[in-house]
Amino acid sequence: MRENRLLRRRPALVAATATALLLVTAAATQTSASAAAAGCQVDYTVSSSWQGGFGANVTITNLGDAVDGWRLTWSYAAGQTVTQLWNGSYTQAGAQVTVTNASYNGAIPTNGTASFGFNGAWTGSNPAPTAFSLNGTTCTGGVNPTTGPPPTTPPPTTPPPTTPPPTTPPPGTSQPCDIYAAGGTACIAAHSTTRALYAAYNGSLYQVRRSSDNTTRNIGVLSPGGRANAASQDSFCANTTCVITVIYDQSGRGNNLGYQGSGGVGGAVQPAVANKESVTVGGDKVYSLYIPGRSSYWRDGHLTGVPTGAAPEGMYMVTSGTHVNSGCCFDYGNSETTRRADGAGAMDAIYFGTSCWFGGCSGSGPWVQADLEYGLYPGGSSSWNSNQRAFTSKFVTATLKNNGTSRFAIKGSNAQSGSLYTLYDGSLPRGYSPMRKQGAIILGSGGDCCIDNTNQSVGTFYEGAMVAGYPSDATENAVQANITAAGYR
Repeated sequence: MRENRLLRRRPALVAATATALLLVTAAATQTSASAAAAGCQVDYTVSSSWQGGFGANVTITNLGDAVDGWRLTWSYAAGQTVTQLWNGSYTQAGAQVTVTNASYNGAIPTNGTASFGFNGAWTGSNPAPTAFSLNGTTCTGGVNPTTGPPPTTPPPTTPPPTTPPPTTPPPGTSQPCDIYAAGGTACIAAHSTTRALYAAYNGSLYQVRRSSDNTTRNIGVLSPGGRANAASQDSFCANTTCVITVIYDQSGRGNNLGYQGSGGVGGAVQPAVANKESVTVGGDKVYSLYIPGRSSYWRDGHLTGVPTGAAPEGMYMVTSGTHVNSGCCFDYGNSETTRRADGAGAMDAIYFGTSCWFGGCSGSGPWVQADLEYGLYPGGSSSWNSNQRAFTSKFVTATLKNNGTSRFAIKGSNAQSGSLYTLYDGSLPRGYSPMRKQGAIILGSGGDCCIDNTNQSVGTFYEGAMVAGYPSDATENAVQANITAAGYR
């Protein structure tokens, strides 16, 4: 949003999603003559689709004797490839994909289930697989008794679980975007200067540029799924000044954020200094994206998975309650591709700061609000939401989700401990249904700050992600638990 005037942008494309449901009855391998019967059903669902990529969820239902360890295989007919998978591990040789259970979901009792999800790449078309095999046996349909001699003792069975099978990986084997994906709302953008947001991510987190010779270096992680390699930045930036020029997207969709300024993605502000603030995560030194004003980052992602129009979406960020102001507007989320204030509903971004846009606020903040363009909303209207509360801790989690037509929710918490607090969950403000999102991503400013003026907001960004779909409360709670377990200090 722009200071002292109403803000943002225009309607955009509605992102297409494709869902295919395939029910396949498969026979499971029996490895001994005493085994009695085998069979399964496989539900393969494409949960989201974007240019060049898709997300899918797979559920195996065991119809035969209990299985202790499983391996599911299928083949693609159109050259698709799996790029990332959770709740299991995978290999792919040509068209054939093999998925093996994780340590915590290998046992499937009779009529029990095991699930996993993945992201994939495609070109041209994305037909669903037509056949599956479980533990090496081709799908034959039904439950298949074996013809070996009768067992002299009853075959071993696995007792039914006392609690439902996990729908998300247990702590220590997942990161925020793994959790979102397991909940059916895959990340379409994932940014952090402090740590990997996928358990398997082993790429670059951000890029720094030093002033002594204008060369750049990508800063990666210490290990897959781990924290940033701050020592690499320290050695590269010794005896000179470095700035952060790019925050890389970990989702694989290429939604990298570049600074809005000369030499960047266009605009009139400058990149943030790279070593302004160091903290620790899990005991390892890392650096934040510390914006003192006059800095902002942006990406046009409307063709690379960022929801547009009235498509539902969710997002979170970890920020700081100790470095804020009332300038417009320290945002992270969906913004205009035009970088202009294009009207109510053209933005859908988390705001964090002390701005009391419509007046009548109680206290001095900082508050988590929704920047929906033409207003920072503390709740479902321009009136002050009495359920709002200030978050002044060093590390703050802020979340926003919006179904695009009727409902949105704002939550916040201390990012070091505690659960999320629901600030608002209800109807969209009048004039914002349907939403008219354009599909750009903004970080550190309002959507129209940086083409012809300077960014007035200050704030700190440690990590954040955007997802396609409306995440469940359980998913958001699991993400918050992961954040508090990460150990920000």
